[in-house]
Amino acid sequence: MEQTTTLNPLLQAYNTPFDVPPFGSIAHEHYLPAFEAGMKEHSKNIDLITNLQTPPSFANTMEALEKSGKLLRNISTVFFNLTSANTSPELEEISRQIAPVLARHADDIYLNATLFARIKALYERQDALELTGEQSKLLEKVYKDFVRNGANLDAAKQERLREINKQLSLLTVRFGQNLLAETNHYELLITDQKDLAGLPASLVEAAALSAKEAGKEGWRFTLHNASVMPFLQYADQRHLRKEIYNAYVNRCNHDDERDNKEIVTQLAALRAEKAVLLGYASHADLILEENMAKTPAKANALLQQLWTAALPVAKQEAKEMQALMDREGKGEQLEAWDWFYYADKVRKEKYNYDAEALRPYFKLDNVREGLFFVAKKLYGLTFHPLKDIPVYHEEVSAYEVKDENSQLVGLLYLDFHPRSSKRGGAWMTSYRKQSLNENGRVAPVISIVCNFSRPTSTQPALLTPDEAETFFHEAGHALHGLLSNVTYETLSGTSVPRDFVELPSQVMEHWAFEPEVLEQYAKHYETGEIIPAAMVEKMKAALKFNQGFATVEYLAAALLDMSYHTLAPGRTIVPLVFEKEEMENIGLIPQIAPRYRSTYFQHIFAGGYSAGYYSYIWSEVLDSDAFAAFKEAGNIFDPATATSFRKNILEKGGTEEPMQLYTAFRKREPDVKYLLQHRGLE
Repeated sequence: MEQTTTLNPLLQAYNTPFDVPPFGSIAHEHYLPAFEAGMKEHSKNIDLITNLQTPPSFANTMEALEKSGKLLRNISTVFFNLTSANTSPELEEISRQIAPVLARHADDIYLNATLFARIKALYERQDALELTGEQSKLLEKVYKDFVRNGANLDAAKQERLREINKQLSLLTVRFGQNLLAETNHYELLITDQKDLAGLPASLVEAAALSAKEAGKEGWRFTLHNASVMPFLQYADQRHLRKEIYNAYVNRCNHDDERDNKEIVTQLAALRAEKAVLLGYASHADLILEENMAKTPAKANALLQQLWTAALPVAKQEAKEMQALMDREGKGEQLEAWDWFYYADKVRKEKYNYDAEALRPYFKLDNVREGLFFVAKKLYGLTFHPLKDIPVYHEEVSAYEVKDENSQLVGLLYLDFHPRSSKRGGAWMTSYRKQSLNENGRVAPVISIVCNFSRPTSTQPALLTPDEAETFFHEAGHALHGLLSNVTYETLSGTSVPRDFVELPSQVMEHWAFEPEVLEQYAKHYETGEIIPAAMVEKMKAALKFNQGFATVEYLAAALLDMSYHTLAPGRTIVPLVFEKEEMENIGLIPQIAPRYRSTYFQHIFAGGYSAGYYSYIWSEVLDSDAFAAFKEAGNIFDPATATSFRKNILEKGGTEEPMQLYTAFRKREPDVKYLLQHRGLE
């Protein structure tokens, strides 16, 4: 152990540019000894606090607790970011080993009676402590975290809580690993060229490249979004659309080693039991207490309001597609695997709009520069490529981010394309969160991870408008992390309630297709021609098309999440039977599946969004209202509005209640009408 520790890069000063992790020096065998050393050091830090003979003060208890466990945080940050973005069988095995150990370590701290007594003593006399606003918020948050993690329970209940937390930690890891394995396992291999009818040349070329890399002849399509979604949209062969669609919606539902049904049952039951143990009616009540929504009833009220508006629109869209199918005279009825295909046909018919025709104008490098342009116009930021800096995969690029005075703001990693070592979707994360110390501001290290269409042998990476919008979304999260300007890491950047965290990301989407922004970046990759205004108008008109479907499939998933997490303890469910009943109860039409079905709903079963998937639409009420402030100012780059959004939202992290932050920016609470307008659902 000593020899490994001495040579372990995770346990040494990094001595790298900007003090980023030395990715190239870290080997699999370094992690377990590092975790052990990190937990040992963290426990010593806690002992120093609890062994104090002096009365608790903010400095000797709260600030000491805030500074504790830094080594363990650094190790965990590197490890868990890599298990998402660049995993391996070795990392997955370590993940299974370390999950229950880390859960036990966290319980040892939250259930430390002496430590909690010191925190509680401060909390109960906080009015006499003359704390700053941020110090008060830290004390309140930490106190509530301890209570919500069992500090007030008796010994027997604490013991049961430890067992539940151990099981939850293992189950969530297994769920995510099963889903990644299932996504990587499936392929649709086409060997007859006629089966490619309807598919765009770029997708065909990408599929040929995928087959070649897999050592196979023909064209290979997978369940990664960049492959399956355009296939469903363009493939003329209906039986193949059906095949890949069914594979997509039945991920981890094959009664094999990758099946997630039993894991879902156990997760729902354990979360319900834990919530009641802690004094809550349900897991959703436990989670939402600390969110803007506060109660499941309030979250459900918004979801139902929007469901009532969206479902009739989706049904009308289905009628339009069926009418088109009837005109084709094949005697076919619209099915779920037809929706994307016929929605595209109706869109072309109604708007003369073809999303694929726009792809040449959305070269990935150009979209990135467009994003940098927006960040500079709004917040004075500039992005400078870094060459000699450690990265965790050869495809990752790094940027130094500076402000208008050329001062360092932070670092940004960009990781764009799918690979078997990366989970699906797109996300922002951090390798170091912003904070303040005796030397000043600690610059954050932020990463954006995506699964965008790859370049091919004949053309660069060209994005769909949806992918471009996703890039802007994740950049909004990145700005929230980069521009954070708070004292304590616990309250930094995106450390805010789930139903507020999507405001900075979703508001950035609004700039993606504004004319002043498009003329900066939407240039044909071969000719340099700026995207024609007529094409932009068609795109904007078409964006409100199919919003019934988009809203309904999202809301169905959000309502399913709430159904799972308002289950009473002791109620045993069969996941897909339960899912079917819940979808029938809300009247979901058979041509639409929830955006995520139970067995692959990673957001809620392995991604931290349990009882929180409603957050995206809750935040959309905020982001639609927030962007309206720029529109009302007559300039989407209005300096005063941008400064207010930066100072009141992006810089503040979790230092104040979200609605206080929002009303400081907007001078009033948000109005839902802007969301309905944005989605075309008024």
